[in-house]
Amino acid sequence: MAEKDKKPAKKGGNRVYQNYAASGQRLERKNKTCPKCGPSVFMAMHRDRVTCGKCRYMEMKRKE
Repeated sequence: MAEKDKKPAKKGGNRVYQNYAASGQRLERKNKTCPKCGPSVFMAMHRDRVTCGKCRYMEMKRKE
């Protein structure tokens, strides 16, 4: 039986750390959190809206 070729590991690290910014001894959240799901779920930033991937909650951005 022939062995399957292994796929190379993806580079890019852990994406969880992209949602936080370190300032001194504190961590600050970069994105908004979902008001329905709670503080553990981040909302995705789009061009004209912010959406929650878990419960599909959506807020439209205001045009200025």
